Amino acid sequence: MATYEFGRNAGEAAVNSLYPCDRPKDAGKNAVVPGMKILDVIKLVIAVGLSLSAGAFGSVFTTRSDFSSWYDTLNKPFFNPPGWVFGPVWTALYILMGIAAFVIWREGLQRRAVRIGLACFTLQLVLNTLWSAIFFGMHRIDIALIEIVVLWAAIAATIVTFRRVSRTAAILLYPYILWVSFAVVLNASIWVLNR
Repeated sequence: MATYEFGRNAGEAAVNSLYPCDRPKDAGKNAVVPGMKILDVIKLVIAVGLSLSAGAFGSVFTTRSDFSSWYDTLNKPFFNPPGWVFGPVWTALYILMGIAAFVIWREGLQRRAVRIGLACFTLQLVLNTLWSAIFFGMHRIDIALIEIVVLWAAIAATIVTFRRVSRTAAILLYPYILWVSFAVVLNASIWVLNR
């Protein structure tokens, strides 16, 4: 019993000392899960749902009948991942993106930094979807390369603005910017190999 009390108190002290801006407000009051109110759960579902919806919209261009006949004929670099990798990776990234947006949104729209962060997030989400339309829908590898560089910059701006509100939210976007960095190299390589 004493060990439990010691561990619980030590854990609470550790949580309270980490990132004061990330600590849930009113933890335990009207909570569905510890530290989360019903409204928080709704916000989380909306944020993750919107992120996944953007991914679903972008994937429409990879399921069209002319996708395979075009994409399969492209010259690709040796490091091009197999097609089955993209679905699980993007799904995980969209979920992380949604959680990051939720963490920011939870801090309150009355804060200017929150509104700026969510505006940057929305911009990068639109650019993310637009890349699929340009690359897979229009078959414009060159324009998609320019667009993905702009997308990368928008993700970087989102990380910077999120960091001002929550370190956790910013960190949740690190895998995303790393994957898009790889996608920039992949897009550029496909462009060079197919000019």
